[in-house]
Amino acid sequence: MKKINVLISTFFGYGYLTKIPGTVASAVTTVFIYIAYEILDYTNLKFSIIFFAILFLYSFYAVRDAESEFEKKDPGQIVIDEVLGQWMPLLLLLYLNKTGKISIQVEYYYIISFFSFRFFDILKPFPVSYFDKNHKNYFGIIMDDIMAGLYSMIIIYLVSFIF
Repeated sequence: MKKINVLISTFFGYGYLTKIPGTVASAVTTVFIYIAYEILDYTNLKFSIIFFAILFLYSFYAVRDAESEFEKKDPGQIVIDEVLGQWMPLLLLLYLNKTGKISIQVEYYYIISFFSFRFFDILKPFPVSYFDKNHKNYFGIIMDDIMAGLYSMIIIYLVSFIF
């Protein structure tokens, strides 16, 4: 089971690829979701939310189990948290797109989503910094990216509202 949890926590090995695994995982997530939603036209919002929720809940167990495989407390190889955080504004984008509430080309939203998530994940404004500094475990690993994802959702919503 530990091997499966390491596989999930490293997003099927993407966490091992570079010196910037979080950015790579965010970019790959953005591309995967773009392909699913925009090219393959998979727009089942309810299923996407349920799958996200299951992955979110399971990731706590997976990261806690996989963390012991690495030498430090917040190993860079664990990137499922970036996948979840990056996916959040893309779920909002799916909703906005389905309800006709986007007014600029959809690809711009994906680009804005990627850069805004990375901005908040790297800069760590409160409450992102709270989880990063005060929970040096699987909970903090995941929740700081969830908070960055919430900030990115706000940016996506504001862009859709302004334009």
